[in-house]
Amino acid sequence: MTAWTRLGLSLAVAAAIGWGAAPSIEANGIYVEARSADVNAGSCFINSEVQLVGNLAVFGWQIERGQVDGVRLDGLKVAAAVKARSTLGDLTGEPYPVYSVLIYDERATPEQRFALRRFAQRMTGDLLERVVREYTMPIEFRIEGESIHETRVSFTAGTLAAIRTRAIEAGDKVCGHEETFYPPLAKTDHAMAAFTLENRFDGDSRQDLGVRWSLPYKRNAFVATFHVSE
Repeated sequence: MTAWTRLGLSLAVAAAIGWGAAPSIEANGIYVEARSADVNAGSCFINSEVQLVGNLAVFGWQIERGQVDGVRLDGLKVAAAVKARSTLGDLTGEPYPVYSVLIYDERATPEQRFALRRFAQRMTGDLLERVVREYTMPIEFRIEGESIHETRVSFTAGTLAAIRTRAIEAGDKVCGHEETFYPPLAKTDHAMAAFTLENRFDGDSRQDLGVRWSLPYKRNAFVATFHVSE
């Protein structure tokens, strides 16, 4: 029996036991995301991208302390990449269906992987309903900075996905009236738009989302803290 088969059977058993009820979740930590469209920009940039780009995103969580239905997740990480029909967050369009890939921390047990899946889906509403593939691999978060306003995040999921951010600086502004237009894709406490130095997904172009991307040097990221108790 392969590792993929064991993971699939474990998730199937867990789903059969407990998928029906909404999970009890309590967790806090750091969240990062990067999209294929600017989230902080002037109206001219936003209008030029909406319904044309912005349908791709990669994001991840570092859970400092947390549990889902009593399963402890302290120190674990989970990430996802998504491909939507059109611009994510656009209230005038129709981004669904959205297809996703989930990436679990390799240190997680099968029970914890199932809990991480439920956590990620609860944090993003219906964004992760159509999961087309799941991976287990090393996930790293490196966080620098004294506050959320200057935090720099480096996130990697094996060789599959990566995000590197820094704070948005005066030189990044073009119009002079930039604002944060889209909200984050997940529940957060406090989120700051950020500049991406790296925004990459290298999945299998045939079996995953049907697309790979590398989209650095845009104002298309969020760095955030989260705390959920439900």
